Amino acid sequence: MGNPPELYHRILNIPRETSPQEIRAAYKSLVKKWHPDKHPPSSKNEAEARFKAITEAYEALLDQQENRAVFGVCNDGRAGEKAMACGVVGGGGGAHIARTRSDDFGARMAPGTPAREFKKVYSSGNSGGRRAFAEFSSSIMRKAPPLERKLECTLEELCHGCKKEVKFTRDVVTKNGVAGLITFTGFTILDRSIVKKEVSQMVLVKPGWKKGNKITFEGMGDERPGCLPADAVFVISEKKHPVFKRVGNDLVLKAEVPLVSALTGWSFSFRLLSGKKVSCSFQDEIICPGYEKIIKGEGMPIADQKGARGDLRVKFEIAFPKQLTDEQRDGLAQILKGCAWN
Repeated sequence: MGNPPELYHRILNIPRETSPQEIRAAYKSLVKKWHPDKHPPSSKNEAEARFKAITEAYEALLDQQENRAVFGVCNDGRAGEKAMACGVVGGGGGAHIARTRSDDFGARMAPGTPAREFKKVYSSGNSGGRRAFAEFSSSIMRKAPPLERKLECTLEELCHGCKKEVKFTRDVVTKNGVAGLITFTGFTILDRSIVKKEVSQMVLVKPGWKKGNKITFEGMGDERPGCLPADAVFVISEKKHPVFKRVGNDLVLKAEVPLVSALTGWSFSFRLLSGKKVSCSFQDEIICPGYEKIIKGEGMPIADQKGARGDLRVKFEIAFPKQLTDEQRDGLAQILKGCAWN
């Protein structure tokens, strides 16, 4: 196969020192994700190239593990005993490696695509396979910048959760003309140009999501020749609410109280985001400037804690009269003179 091991490790997204079991686990996960049958036509070509390159990396790394087992571990003088343990059949110059992995493992993970076919595609004599891998291995290092868009949500939508259809325009590399045919992993790419394409996606907004939460559609951003398709990223933004302000998982409500009501008693009511009506009454207590009433569990849902909610904080602002007559001043002075101030 002739490619550097570092590239194989990078394709499988595994560290350099990895056991055969870990290699198989990484391979199993990746071929499930990138099997071409699981991808729409728009990303099928990329999936096919990735799928085949992943298989080559898997085959190559396991071959290296087998060679290391035979020529490293078993070459210490006890050739007969350890050769059998390491999977070497025969002796002397005729020894060969016994099969230590299933050649149809890839077939089980990729129905209809036996692993022996990948060997044929990626054999040293197959220029199409080498070309496919070369393009993939060069493009794996490059990805177009993400396409970011804002997704505005009301506090009600972030409180209850919702589904929102988003439409956006992306650059798409398309076939154009008949000149310059290129064979690539079993399909033909014509001369390419970039066109604008409008697409739509359904976004599921979960209860409790906050400003800054991101929803990523992998490979649905702009396309560029020679690069992997960018991701489309939608960033939650929060519309200003006429009544409530969100602070973390809490909701803050500001209530303005006339001075006379703050001193003599006051009642008011409001509706929560859910539509539930809440009443607050202050008959036996004085509302001081900066006073805050906390109503437990009536804030925003907490996204990662099922059933948990923040609090509702009602902050009171005292509305003082802008002017008083002399008679009113004298009356207030007489009334307040005997009040306890502590």
